[in-house]
Amino acid sequence: MFAARGIAVSFSVFAMVYCVLSLAVCLGWRTVRLHSQRHPVRRVADLLFALRMFPLVTAAVVTAAFTVPSFLLLEPRAIDEPLGGIPLALGLCGVVLAIFGLVNAGIAIRRASRTIARWTGAAQPIESSAPFPVLRISPVVPAMTAAGIVRPRVLLSGAAESVLTTSELQTALHHEIAHVRRRDNLKKLLLRFVAFPGMAGIEAAWLEATEMAADDAAVSNATEALDLASALIKLSRLGPLEPAVDLTAALVHSPTSAMNARVERLIAWSDERRVPSQNFSPLYGLGATLASVAVFAFTYSQLLVRVHTATEWLVR
Repeated sequence: MFAARGIAVSFSVFAMVYCVLSLAVCLGWRTVRLHSQRHPVRRVADLLFALRMFPLVTAAVVTAAFTVPSFLLLEPRAIDEPLGGIPLALGLCGVVLAIFGLVNAGIAIRRASRTIARWTGAAQPIESSAPFPVLRISPVVPAMTAAGIVRPRVLLSGAAESVLTTSELQTALHHEIAHVRRRDNLKKLLLRFVAFPGMAGIEAAWLEATEMAADDAAVSNATEALDLASALIKLSRLGPLEPAVDLTAALVHSPTSAMNARVERLIAWSDERRVPSQNFSPLYGLGATLASVAVFAFTYSQLLVRVHTATEWLVR
């Protein structure tokens, strides 16, 4: 009974924290995005992704670092308390959330694996300077896409290779390399794991921002920006724009409005857009970490007592 109560309480706290914070993200992400527009689009993309993952990370930390230890250390094992309906229902919600996330991520991996296997059935390697394989595929669509998480590769259709100039092909390849270096396919898998109603807007905004961030990483001057814009226009004419396949980062995909925004942004390229990254001393991070650990160490026992009091109220 003690173990059952502990599991129910832990999943109850996880479900409550996760759902409340997810609702807060649903209501507030547009405001955060609006106030972040003055920053480089790469930082906007990182902020949106961090905001999207915030409910899961916070709920997991609260459950693992506070709820479970407080229950194990402070809950009497000899007391035979009945398990109420509220913690049982919330605990089941937490279990359902975890199972749904795992199943959703598994389905995405399976679909992506099947689609990539179909594309690469007769693929041929292409010599390139990329740090990972570039394969020529027979389907016209996708024209160019980064596929894979553990073993990334770039898939390039023969039709796309024939219509692009050398400079256009090079900048397009740099765009896909940027996706791989930013681990965007892994981030898409994590978004499948944390699927939650009402999050389509922030996920679409993140996808648009991460495409623009890859555009910025692929070009360093106005000429390269025009080459990439030309590549986008040419490849969009090879076939109808389609939604991006699970766990891939296609150079050209729907919606059309996002594609048009990217082309217009590249045509209006300015060198001022390339903001150099600020180099912070590791000492700042070390100091902040040590200060956080010190505060945590001094207040941890009191926090455990308060968390246990809250969970006792939940059980009763």
